[in-house]
Amino acid sequence: MLGVSLSCKITNINHNLLSFLDECKSMLELKQLHAVVISFGLSQDNPFISKILCFSALPNLGDINYSYRVFSQLSSPAIFSWNTIIRGYSNSKNQIKSNPNMVMAQKVFESMLEKDVRSWSSLLDGYVKAGEYREAMAVFEKMQAVGPKANEVTTVSVSCACAHLGALEKGRMIHKYIVDNGWPLTLVLQTSLVDMYAKCGAIEEALLIFHCVSKSQTDVLIWNAVIGGLATHGLVEESLKLFKEMQIVGICPDEVTYLCLLAAYGHGGIVKEEACEHYACMVDALARAGQLTTAYQFICQMPTEPTASMLGALLSGCINHRNLALAEIVGRKLIELEPNHDGRYFGLSNMYVVGKCWDDARSMREAMERRGVKKSPGFSFVEISGVLHSFIAHDKTHPDSEETYFMLNFVVYQMKLSCHEDNQERSLDVSMEDDLLIF
Repeated sequence: MLGVSLSCKITNINHNLLSFLDECKSMLELKQLHAVVISFGLSQDNPFISKILCFSALPNLGDINYSYRVFSQLSSPAIFSWNTIIRGYSNSKNQIKSNPNMVMAQKVFESMLEKDVRSWSSLLDGYVKAGEYREAMAVFEKMQAVGPKANEVTTVSVSCACAHLGALEKGRMIHKYIVDNGWPLTLVLQTSLVDMYAKCGAIEEALLIFHCVSKSQTDVLIWNAVIGGLATHGLVEESLKLFKEMQIVGICPDEVTYLCLLAAYGHGGIVKEEACEHYACMVDALARAGQLTTAYQFICQMPTEPTASMLGALLSGCINHRNLALAEIVGRKLIELEPNHDGRYFGLSNMYVVGKCWDDARSMREAMERRGVKKSPGFSFVEISGVLHSFIAHDKTHPDSEETYFMLNFVVYQMKLSCHEDNQERSLDVSMEDDLLIF
């Protein structure tokens, strides 16, 4: 009787723990629950560890490093656990680098003794998300040679890689593979094929697949794929016609739809010459509102090349909203656009400082020196007793410069005393003594 009662209590505890793990909302909660799991001797128990691994491997809420530490403590990890870690690294992004951690994902993948279709698909999808489309295709080709048979998830990822590479023939092979295997053409597959054909310029094939889909079964994604494809290839009237049709069938346009339409207007010459100003205002408004991804997509789909003011507005928005991954991309584009503009280097350097990437910040300063880019002197003004004094860097013409520097050095000394645990950020800034001069 006692044994039955104890067994019931243990069952209830296990059930409650699993319920708590299902309802977990943060890494702090997860770590507390993990501690309870360990205290009950369940650290090798599959249901509990699987849930802990899954949550900690989530790209937004989780912590992939914590997930890997849990995984590495398993004596005999199941293939599900291996796949979870690969998928976690494939989806993870650090603060600065925009790409997932594919080095670790590949390392874990190669350590697996047995790989199933989810293992291959997770790795392949990671390369696609990282923008490493050739690597993704290489994984798929190897999978065809030595791995398991591809599934729907695999083919969607490969279609995306083909779309970005413009690999139309390989894309057609994927389409044939789907048909030959007798797979039902789900909306996800149809959308990926429409997107692939449209991006590769095979508009007729994209439209053929699109028109085979019952309009009552469509969603905004497939409409965006076909409208965007038509717009990109200059078929303005057709894209506008489909835009009206999607609303008639009850599909609500999203921000991507409108970006496609703007591209259509641009390619059709409908936008006036002063459109650059309008585009810049749009980018600035989106960046200020924190709609950074939308702003970047908007820039990428413009019919004209982005100006420095557009990219500069987006970079400021990225720094203000702490989207450091996108900030790096935009900052480097700015430097390519204006390699002799000192502000472009400082913008990217400041972004690295915010992310505490001191080596990268320092490399920006070194790049300036190598290219002979000089910092433009900065002005500031102070009104004292009704007199406006101008401060400018690298100028010692003011008759009271010596007295000014003495006071400045005293203030700096006092500041250092009050903040003795100075961080490296200050060392990256140009010395205050050199930047402040009165005349």
